Amino acid sequence: MPQPRKSQVSLDDTPYYHCVSRCVRRAYLCGEDKQTGKSYEHRRQWVEDYLLRLAEVFAVDVCAYAVMSNHTHIVLHVNQQQAEAWSVQEVLERWHRLHKGTLLTQMYLNPELRAQLDASQLQCINDTAEVYRQRLYDLSWFMRQLNEHIAREANKEDKCTGRFWEGRFKSQALLDEAALMACMAYVDLNPVRAKIESTPESSKHTSVKLRAKAVQQKKAQPKVLFPFVGNPRNNMPQGLPFQLHHYLELVDSTGRIVREDKRGHLRLEASPIMQRLGIAAEQWLSLSCEFEQHFSGAVGKERLLRQYHQHLGHKRTTGLSRCRCLLNSA
Repeated sequence: MPQPRKSQVSLDDTPYYHCVSRCVRRAYLCGEDKQTGKSYEHRRQWVEDYLLRLAEVFAVDVCAYAVMSNHTHIVLHVNQQQAEAWSVQEVLERWHRLHKGTLLTQMYLNPELRAQLDASQLQCINDTAEVYRQRLYDLSWFMRQLNEHIAREANKEDKCTGRFWEGRFKSQALLDEAALMACMAYVDLNPVRAKIESTPESSKHTSVKLRAKAVQQKKAQPKVLFPFVGNPRNNMPQGLPFQLHHYLELVDSTGRIVREDKRGHLRLEASPIMQRLGIAAEQWLSLSCEFEQHFSGAVGKERLLRQYHQHLGHKRTTGLSRCRCLLNSA
């Protein structure tokens, strides 16, 4: 039986989550319907644009994403600390970029009308802002905003009503660096693994394409994505705990192996990331190519996995054997 979302998300254990949404119709989310010949390829851009727009509003960072023909993969970082530091003004401004809010919150954001508010109205506004604040770092609210928007646009285009997505999106807690890195690579390599694209950097509507393009143009990392900030150290800024060029090299090397028709590949054992995490080449290929096949729930080393389930009040620690097998040396 599916578990409620609150029993799958524990920000005390990890801020990183892998989210998957699947389309329920015969017609594709994107791509071309072979029976009708109609192309839905433009919908990939809908998803990508709105996903990155939401990341600018919510205290939720996008680490990796891939928009496939009938599903989406997203790796998210929930930044509760950032949301809690926002003023009431900033919370309301962010929420109003997506919703109308209430009459009182609209008055509060209008300098001419704010002076007319009395103490009880201001208290009501503060209470409302706290509700909005919690929603702005809530994984379910983020995915709800994304999926509802795409569903409405698709229904409008298809001139129909009803569900566009499965009732729930799937979420997996990524409890350590090995799980995070393997899941990000799995997401970024989706088009290559499906033989839709030949290289990671040419994979349209993926995070790795954005990152590779910025590197090729000798620009800073994309502002719309959670940045790579290097290996863990004192006074480390917020970001992914790896070097960007090491990650791109690892994804490229893995992609060359996945695509057996491509000539040559780099030795995975030489990857600084894999050396640091202690992952063998065989384990890495299983993790980066078959992540969803191996794991249906939280992913991480045994100690972290047991701790995660304990904090959420679960009686059983699911996925333990697979984590032991594939992450035991990480």
